[in-house]
Amino acid sequence: MPFTGKDAMRSLWSFRWPRRAIVLGTWAVAGVAGGLASAAPPSPDESELLGLGFKVMVAETDVQRQWVKNLTPGGINAMQRTGKKLYIYPDAAKDRIFIGGPKEYDAYLQRHPDTTTPGAQEAANRAYRAKQDDAMRSATARDLSDPFLGASWNDFIW
Repeated sequence: MPFTGKDAMRSLWSFRWPRRAIVLGTWAVAGVAGGLASAAPPSPDESELLGLGFKVMVAETDVQRQWVKNLTPGGINAMQRTGKKLYIYPDAAKDRIFIGGPKEYDAYLQRHPDTTTPGAQEAANRAYRAKQDDAMRSATARDLSDPFLGASWNDFIW
């Protein structure tokens, strides 16, 4: 016996609402959890950076603008240029960077002691590279231990 229009609407209505409620509830929980998880430390205030001695450099070429946009946003990036340690805060919206040395960055850290230092990331990078170097050394030693270096007996027959 086929459904009449009234019965079909009633069954669709009763079937869709629980599913919609589950979907909406899931989105709400995910939104709240995502909001809590993404609570990052606040970005540095531009006037504060200027007060600490950071200098402003404006990107003038397309290459410079692209470089500024590729920097990690919302934090201070450590870099080394011509043997000098530099700390850079990008402002991609205005195509500029705030740049300071170790003295300015130390002053910033004194005002914000909860900020993670780039040195911790550098130490993690060094540890990762050391692990990769050890793996490469062992693979090289394994390859060099083969006296024929991959050659077969057929290669030695004239």
